[in-house]
Amino acid sequence: MIPKNSTIYIAGHRGMVGSALLRKLDAQAYQNIITQTHSQLDLTRQADVDNFFQSNQIDYMIIAAAKVGGIHANNTYPAEFIYHNLMIEANLINAAYQNGVEGLLFLGSSCIYPKFATQPMAESELLTGSLEPTNEPYAIAKIAGIKLCESYNRQYGTNYRSVMPTNLYGPNDNFNLENSHVIPALIRKFHEAKLNKAPSVSIWGSGNVRREFLYVDDMAEACFYVMQLDDAIYSDLMLSHLNIGTGVDISICELAELIKTVVEFDGEIVFDVSKPEGPPRKLLDTKRLTSLGWQPKFSFKNGLAATYQWYLENY
Repeated sequence: MIPKNSTIYIAGHRGMVGSALLRKLDAQAYQNIITQTHSQLDLTRQADVDNFFQSNQIDYMIIAAAKVGGIHANNTYPAEFIYHNLMIEANLINAAYQNGVEGLLFLGSSCIYPKFATQPMAESELLTGSLEPTNEPYAIAKIAGIKLCESYNRQYGTNYRSVMPTNLYGPNDNFNLENSHVIPALIRKFHEAKLNKAPSVSIWGSGNVRREFLYVDDMAEACFYVMQLDDAIYSDLMLSHLNIGTGVDISICELAELIKTVVEFDGEIVFDVSKPEGPPRKLLDTKRLTSLGWQPKFSFKNGLAATYQWYLENY
């Protein structure tokens, strides 16, 4: 168990995942939580990160900070995606070791697995094939984060852990159509089409590719669960990451119909096959984590409704 008086630093507390983790820790009555905005601490600057750790006694750290985005953003800014994410994780993980941080959790992404990985994707699929080209720079950065944690554990005996979430959605998601993921993009598209009484909504791709989605508060619950696992259970030095997901996927066509219903849009759905849509399927094998006792709680329909309500209240 993580003692209640522990000092916990959440890197990236303003993002969708970081804010969910903050809600989770608040609900568990952890009061010594440290956060920093980008203007207070630029995580890509090693000297600034080192000074921050030297000035604060941190017991545990969760790395939720990252540069993230959908297919369009990854295609448009590949250099920024690999550079920023490499710098963030390298600076934080090294500073954690240098300053005696007891426990660290690194958040990766399901895009670390090969484009044509065996479905569902088990943790052992890592580095067994070529990555999806549209997000390869981001994926390589996340793989490097996993291997940084493993390497420090192997060499220094640290207790650094990694989790690989499936596609996440929920409050505080990014609804900017230029760089958002599929669920927030579709929520905004359908909502604006409803307001404008548009006859149809255009969606990238064929609609046939399949994706798995997890409500972000379930993700926060899983992270807290993994951080508290006994060391003897979490002991594989060369396969240290754990998948987090629902174990169920859905086609983009089915997803669009669900969101259309939640938003109450009456028009048609048009699929633009000239646009990229990524790998044909991305479903995580979550047996390792579920065998340790964790299960998601939110139904997909309820999660979508809660996300749309948050969008209405904040946008």
